Amino acid sequence: MAEFWQSLDVSGWSLLFIVLTIGATWLIAWLARKGVRRVVERVPGLGETARLLAVRITGYAIWLIGIGVALGFLGASIQPLIAVAIIVGVVLVLVLRGVADNFTSGVLLQTRRPIAVGDEIESDGIVGRVVELNGRSVVVRTSDGQTVHLPNANVMQGTLVNNSAHGARRSAAEVRVVTHDVDVDELRASIVEAAGGAAGVHRHESVTLQTITRAPGRDVYLVQFWHHPLHGVAVRSSVVEAVAAALAGRSIEAVVTSDVPPAPLSPPGKI
Repeated sequence: MAEFWQSLDVSGWSLLFIVLTIGATWLIAWLARKGVRRVVERVPGLGETARLLAVRITGYAIWLIGIGVALGFLGASIQPLIAVAIIVGVVLVLVLRGVADNFTSGVLLQTRRPIAVGDEIESDGIVGRVVELNGRSVVVRTSDGQTVHLPNANVMQGTLVNNSAHGARRSAAEVRVVTHDVDVDELRASIVEAAGGAAGVHRHESVTLQTITRAPGRDVYLVQFWHHPLHGVAVRSSVVEAVAAALAGRSIEAVVTSDVPPAPLSPPGKI
């Protein structure tokens, strides 16, 4: 310690530069803390503890640099101080890497606005309605009442589907019909009319019917319809009920389901 003090080159000019450096450091640290405070206050959902931590880390970093510069005017070696600063910086990066990733992704979600509270989204295999956007995660509530916290970084880096972006969503139901002694044109018209009149189906967007399978005595159709993005389960159920009732009223044997299966690997005649 004595050798350290003896190595210092104290003079009037060095003391003046030190005073100026300390004053400039105080001013820069004050402005930086104020600026960081304004930035973090614009991030919704970020707790006061996280905001205070960001402000303090900024201030400490600037004061550490200022002290190093002041010691440099005295001729002191600032290499140990720089080494300590680098070590602290590396530790902070390693410890806060996940927090920083989520924080940065949260800022991007707030500025780009690919999703908003109330939207139904699909991400990381989870489907639900967004109930909160904060500095760490996107909070969604699934149709079965589960609350899921999706990390912001995962949402931004993975596949994100917004089912509510266009104000409407298309769903489908499959209709399997026994077609013995059935007029196909009338059958198709009945399916479209029943689906279009079901509760929740949009009237300004037409119902479409696609033929999936044509086989002797058996047809399979896919009826597609539009509805409110958040009412998919209820609307699909009403369409199934309406189409099944319409076909039953005409004594047509049919199976109507909203659980559309994948395309079969075997030819239709083998099923």
